[in-house]
Amino acid sequence: MKKILDIILTLLLLFLMAYQVTGERMHEWIGVGMTILIIVHHILNRKWYKALVKGRYNPYRILVTMVNFLLLGAFALTAFCGMSMSGYAVPFLYGMTSVTFARRFHLAVSHWAFVLTGLHLGLHLPVVLAKMKLSKALNRVLSAVFALAAAYGCYLFFRANILDYMLFRVPFAFLDYEKTKIIVIIENLFMLVFWAFPGALLAKLCFCFAKNKRN
Repeated sequence: MKKILDIILTLLLLFLMAYQVTGERMHEWIGVGMTILIIVHHILNRKWYKALVKGRYNPYRILVTMVNFLLLGAFALTAFCGMSMSGYAVPFLYGMTSVTFARRFHLAVSHWAFVLTGLHLGLHLPVVLAKMKLSKALNRVLSAVFALAAAYGCYLFFRANILDYMLFRVPFAFLDYEKTKIIVIIENLFMLVFWAFPGALLAKLCFCFAKNKRN
């Protein structure tokens, strides 16, 4: 159930970051749906929170914990700002804070949430692949495909000037409405892979560090 929920949340995020595909009304409803599912996700993972004060913290655990809490904060701020501007899904929450503030913060923090989601997925990827027990040859092929996809995602990310949104340099997103809907979603996926790549590399470095320390 947790894995299915993770897949659904990732798909919803890809569509949330494609405002030109969904339009305002659907964007709001997807946002509300994702907020509810994130709450469910954390309820299902409550054992992780209970274990925070137990055991030792190695580099991997520290990194995962930091990213998880930053991601939780980014999602919470994104949801709060989004609902403060809602005109369809939750209009009764409109004006919880200044709409000008909410619009600017929603733009910035939603992209931080996107980046942190990529890192979060990447940090867990080596563990998932290890459980699948793939052959060395297949691992090499998948690693090469992963690296190429990340490189293209890097190009798309910086071409779209997303850093300007994340650093509050611009108040509005500049969207390309001429692209087909499927291309917008696929490009968002590539950009997510771009951030999953360093997450996976950091996880592998942490595992190598732990292995060398044991030896």
